[in-house]
Amino acid sequence: MSETVRASAHLPEPERGMVTTRDGVELETALLTAAEPRDNVIVVASGFTGGWRMEPNRRIASGLLRVADVMSFDFRGHHGSTGESTVGDREIHDLRAVVDHLTERGYTRIVTVGFSMGASVAIRHAALMGGVDAVVAVSGPSRWYYRGTLRMRLLHIGVEHRIGRFFLRMSRNVRVTRHEWDPIPPDPTELAGSVTPRPLLVIHGDSDDYFPVEHAQRIHEAANEPKELWLVPGLRHGESAMTEELVDSIAEWVAERLSTE
Repeated sequence: MSETVRASAHLPEPERGMVTTRDGVELETALLTAAEPRDNVIVVASGFTGGWRMEPNRRIASGLLRVADVMSFDFRGHHGSTGESTVGDREIHDLRAVVDHLTERGYTRIVTVGFSMGASVAIRHAALMGGVDAVVAVSGPSRWYYRGTLRMRLLHIGVEHRIGRFFLRMSRNVRVTRHEWDPIPPDPTELAGSVTPRPLLVIHGDSDDYFPVEHAQRIHEAANEPKELWLVPGLRHGESAMTEELVDSIAEWVAERLSTE
């Protein structure tokens, strides 16, 4: 699992744009398109602190382009987008805005592929708002406020304390809200059963240092058919752990689901 996804020197340049959410947040977007028009598109939803400019995200988008156009974007409070991050709560409105925008552009088949925070957003969006034909959730949490690993304890310090939020703003260009969730939204496990009949693919690595594999198992168990669970030996967390082989496997899964709809 050590090979990289693709060399950055050969990554295609996207069409950049802005999309406005219903609560007035401006999201920066990046759309990769094939030479010939297509009606299929994959939306890549990044993990916390991620964004479309980052090399792992761009490599993933490039790898998925062979089966559909690919839209990546920065969640609220991240990089080129306005607003403040709520670390997975109001971000479902960001994904909704992107999906609605793509529908308006004429895409008729839309698949969401989320990583970590983006995985939880993709599941919740499909369950609560719909408008997609399949969901892929990679390295996602099954429940909120998980602190069972060192990585997650450090992340909570980063988002819950002023000095942590200052560090994220200065070092990662991520602006996190100081407000707590009110109300607390349903978690991915609670909503996984509402994703179907859209196909749901849950992917997790047994070397994930943020969320143990039990998170993926809980989501998969809560979901209805059609569903799949891929537990990948040696895979770590999120976009940076993705290999060319795994991206190709996701692309093939998406292509098969779109061809059977």
